[in-house]
Amino acid sequence: MQSFNGRLHMPRKSPFDIELSAEESAELNRRATRYTLPYFEVIRAKMILMAASGIGNDEIAARLDTRREVVSQWRQRFFKQRLAGLEERARSGRPRVFPPRAHD
Repeated sequence: MQSFNGRLHMPRKSPFDIELSAEESAELNRRATRYTLPYFEVIRAKMILMAASGIGNDEIAARLDTRREVVSQWRQRFFKQRLAGLEERARSGRPRVFPPRAHD
């Protein structure tokens, strides 16, 4: 049990149990150990691998230094869409613009 605002509560169990195929497991392990991939891809892969090993969202969030809600979101997206659910989606609004780098 954990204390939250002075009240005790039981950690929630996710309704999205993750079971990986051999191919999914291999791909997620590849992503989780690649230093050349963007950080968000590595973290998402680690989240799903931990979820598949039976670790709860609260523990995954603590280990990866993120919020439980973030873990829950990616777990649910993977459960529903498998590997495709871990990809970036198009965002609404104007794309980010980075200023040109000054040459020193």
